[in-house]
Amino acid sequence: MTPAAEAAAERLPPAQTAWMRALAGQIRRPLGFAIGLPLLSGLLLLPQAWALARALQMIVMDRLPLADALPLIGLAATLVLMRAALVWMAEYAGQHAAESVKRSVRLALFRRLLSAGVLWSRARASGELADALTARVETLDGYFARYLPAMASAAILPLVFCVVLFGFDWIAALVLVLTVPAIPLFMALVGWGAEAAGRRHAAALARLSGLFADRVRGLTTLKLHGRAQAEADRVARASDEVRERTMSVLKIAFLSSAVLEFFAALGVAGLAVYFGLTFLGMLELRASVLTLEAALFCLLMAPEVYLPMRQLAAHYHDRANARAAVAEIASLFDGLPKVAETSDGMAPSASAPTSTEFSIHALRMPVPGRGAIRLQSPALIARGEWIALTGASGSGKSTLLETLAGLRPYEGDARFAGRSLCEWPAATLRRHVLLIPQRPWLAPGSIADNLRLACADADDAALQRAIAAAGLADMIARLPRGLDTPLAQRGQGVSGGQAQRIALARMFLSDAPVLLLDEPTAHLDDASRDRVLAEIAAFARGRTLVVATHDPVVAAIAGRQWTIDADGEVRP
Repeated sequence: MTPAAEAAAERLPPAQTAWMRALAGQIRRPLGFAIGLPLLSGLLLLPQAWALARALQMIVMDRLPLADALPLIGLAATLVLMRAALVWMAEYAGQHAAESVKRSVRLALFRRLLSAGVLWSRARASGELADALTARVETLDGYFARYLPAMASAAILPLVFCVVLFGFDWIAALVLVLTVPAIPLFMALVGWGAEAAGRRHAAALARLSGLFADRVRGLTTLKLHGRAQAEADRVARASDEVRERTMSVLKIAFLSSAVLEFFAALGVAGLAVYFGLTFLGMLELRASVLTLEAALFCLLMAPEVYLPMRQLAAHYHDRANARAAVAEIASLFDGLPKVAETSDGMAPSASAPTSTEFSIHALRMPVPGRGAIRLQSPALIARGEWIALTGASGSGKSTLLETLAGLRPYEGDARFAGRSLCEWPAATLRRHVLLIPQRPWLAPGSIADNLRLACADADDAALQRAIAAAGLADMIARLPRGLDTPLAQRGQGVSGGQAQRIALARMFLSDAPVLLLDEPTAHLDDASRDRVLAEIAAFARGRTLVVATHDPVVAAIAGRQWTIDADGEVRP
């Protein structure tokens, strides 16, 4: 287990418990049915057992005809059907409650990913993030659908059954009262070990997910450097660790069941011996005569007293797995999402920017290994203004554009629409500030799919206009499948220049009021550059445009020019 996850698991249980309790509070109605219906089913077991015991008393001891006992047998059969229906409805309600929780938690975690930004997600293994959103959240299913209802039944039904049994035979009730409390005590001792094993298993599984995803992504590089077999062995060792952790959890789970079965068998066997010796006249502990009805009722109810405990034991590992998963999520996402974020399926509302103006003062942008880019004097990028950002290669033009897009940390005062850049939700900022980097991101899918990331309902005519404006029409026409040509992971299948023009075509489909372009014509010849530049100028009319470039022709379209010198100083 990673040190961070280990520390989180030890330090956060109260916070985790409060968070999970708050989640349960949001699904009160379905969870109430999931808890209440099994309780009602358990209470109906009392008249069911009494009806059977009374029927046998009438037939065996009182020598009455079978017809006299048929109403009681019919009552018992009806109660069996009613209890089966109640159990089915309880399971349905529990699954509905669990699905609601999982959906809301996943939405909250997705919002955390979006608001944290690209730099935050880059610092974490993508496999671990994917595992947290899928497998770790999935473990909450057992906690809400099965463990919580089982815990409520185990806390209430054995006590009620013992109280009722006191009215039939106080010695039988006393035997159960002495054996039932020992079960949760030993189960708790075993459960602590199960929870620790569950945390270790969750950490090992998260490590394996991250390791496997990263190695698959870098498989080509590993083969080129002769490290494929070594990394395959490393994945195999991580798989063996997960196998060992899984077996450890199962061993402890079986131990918990063994403890339960031991005390349950001890209690039921004790009652059977007591009643047998009493009927044989070898044991006289009662003031009144023991009837067959009372003995049968107690023997029928004895296993049911332990049944809620059995169900709790069967689902106790769901609690351990859920707590371990919550600890992993808290460690990976720097804390748990707020309960308010999971109250429904809608994203938290964020007011749209009232303007597109940037105001900057004493801005410092750290660059690892290269110092920092600085903009000391106050600067303003007004709505609709065009600015050319120039400077030598490596001077920091891309860094400044990424900072304006909210993708990089900074020091100082940088505001968009009167609000600090770091205060804007990342999703809101990306809808209004569009960055086209030198190496744009392309998703696996067709070229058309990538273009429609900017406008999901764009028709074929709009796509054709966009690719024509980006200078891609000839290239698309040469492809056998045209816009339906698939692209592999990270845009494999097209060159860097083609990828950038696909991103430009995507820009022509967007409605973002602020455009940040990083060397948009770097891979074009003069004729193509002039044609694409004219399209950009036409599209950017009325919008704010900041373009980083080495080309004086591109810089000439801007009304102002900012220069970054060799010392990283931005001069507006």
